[in-house]
Amino acid sequence: MSGGTRVFFLVVSTGDFILGVLGNGFIGLVNCIEWVKNGKVSSADFILTCLAVARIIQLCITLLDSFIVGLVPHLYATGKLVKVVILLWALTNHLTTWFATCLSIFYFLNIANFSHFFFMWLKWRMNRVLLVLFLASFFLLFFDLLMQDALGELWMNTFREPERNMTLHLDASKIFYLKSLTLLSLTYVIPFLLSLASLLLLFLSLVRHTKNFQVNLNHSRDFSTEAHKRAMKMVTTFLLLFIIYFISTLTGNWIFLKLQWYEVMMFVMVVPTLFPSGHSFVIILGNSKLRQIAFRLLWGLKFYKNKS
Repeated sequence: MSGGTRVFFLVVSTGDFILGVLGNGFIGLVNCIEWVKNGKVSSADFILTCLAVARIIQLCITLLDSFIVGLVPHLYATGKLVKVVILLWALTNHLTTWFATCLSIFYFLNIANFSHFFFMWLKWRMNRVLLVLFLASFFLLFFDLLMQDALGELWMNTFREPERNMTLHLDASKIFYLKSLTLLSLTYVIPFLLSLASLLLLFLSLVRHTKNFQVNLNHSRDFSTEAHKRAMKMVTTFLLLFIIYFISTLTGNWIFLKLQWYEVMMFVMVVPTLFPSGHSFVIILGNSKLRQIAFRLLWGLKFYKNKS
């Protein structure tokens, strides 16, 4: 890897880390202060706080991995360090993915309006449904962790200096890629489909509500429609970022395993790190409480700067 590529990669990784910590730290801090002040926390704020904390940890692990790969890649040849980093990344990636998925499902159950018995049963037991769903997701984490040993071996072989049997290495890469593809399907496709289903059902609920609202000729402000649209924007943004994250991760793995183009791989792998940072600011802008506090904070900082 050239010096310029290494510097660019580290600068982008550091900048992304700073933005991510600021955004997610703001979400976690605001909700924790509210929790301490009121002595209770809503389900949405609890999920957002857990998501923010998990993403900060994920960003720390990603930054550590970036500096090791960019400055001292030979450390990954020892074996223990690479396995620890991969294990921690897999755990935090699982947590952030499923906390975001639970948030999408929460928006659906809390805002959508259907008269079907099964929907009402889920709505009445929303907190328990989300808890059971989150705990059940750890079965997917089990499959994820089963593959980490193979990933660690691949990284160790890549960063070791001695000559290798390239034929065996290529065969191992093909086998690993198939395992990786299966893993990505299990890890990403299921939460993606759950979030997509939440979005489609929210849209269906909005259509039904709009028709009923027009039939009743109600000219008052329609808060339910506004809530539907805000929730749909949040879930849609999450899905778009999720797709970019998935494609970038898949492409980065393919380049690394098949072509061994490190410069291109580094560039492609920077893209997924933008997901936990960018989504935090989308959450802040889409949440009225967080948005108002953020604007007041920015206005206060601007006023203090002009005064000084």
